[in-house]
Amino acid sequence: MAKWTPKHEAPEPLEGPVVATITGGTILWFVLFLAQLPFYGWYEDHNHEWWIWTCLAGAGLGLIGIWYVRGRDAAIKRTSAALSARPAFEDEAPSGP
Repeated sequence: MAKWTPKHEAPEPLEGPVVATITGGTILWFVLFLAQLPFYGWYEDHNHEWWIWTCLAGAGLGLIGIWYVRGRDAAIKRTSAALSARPAFEDEAPSGP
């Protein structure tokens, strides 16, 4: 089992425009849903109508994702603002008897 243990530390997670990425993906799923609607009959004839509903599910889950990442982003900003507003003497451990 020793050969499977990592020999280096894991890299820091990448932070990027998460809200914009999730919003763009949600819009893409919804556009795909709308683009497939006119062909519903063809999809139904070939037993592929699940493709349409998959796009709608992706758009719906994307809405939940947008709500989640906006809340996460706001929490990260609140925490960093609270840490930067804290006086320097609170960071030090108490000394003395």
